[in-house]
Amino acid sequence: MGSAGGWSTGGPRVPCVGALVHDDDGRLLVVRRRHEPGAGLWSVPGGRVEAGESDLTAVRREVLEETGLHVTVGLLVGTVVRPGPGGVLYDIRDYACALAVTTSPVAGDDATEVRWADRAELKALDLVDGLWDALHEWGMLPH
Repeated sequence: MGSAGGWSTGGPRVPCVGALVHDDDGRLLVVRRRHEPGAGLWSVPGGRVEAGESDLTAVRREVLEETGLHVTVGLLVGTVVRPGPGGVLYDIRDYACALAVTTSPVAGDDATEVRWADRAELKALDLVDGLWDALHEWGMLPH
């Protein structure tokens, strides 16, 4: 498990979740972010945990909203803390997920594009800061 990234102190923390979804070929599900932070960059599906929402519910909701896919949420893989606007810190908990139903992803509300990426494709994408390192540290890079 462990924590990737060097940001651990500062302003108020915003609880967030991320989904690490691999297909049967070992590729990772990634989305191109529509909004800040990281607009135009590639990341894993995820976002803020809404008031009264559990991490598991937030993961399922975010994946569905951003990709149209239904997932089963598994174990917490790792956490990262990233700086946000106005001094807030995004406290992101990333979970391993499995597809509940095999369908093709479709970009949703917070994503301009969605795709499956193998390791070489992921390396070539313009990723949000720290994503490659966190995936590497957690043993979650695509095949």
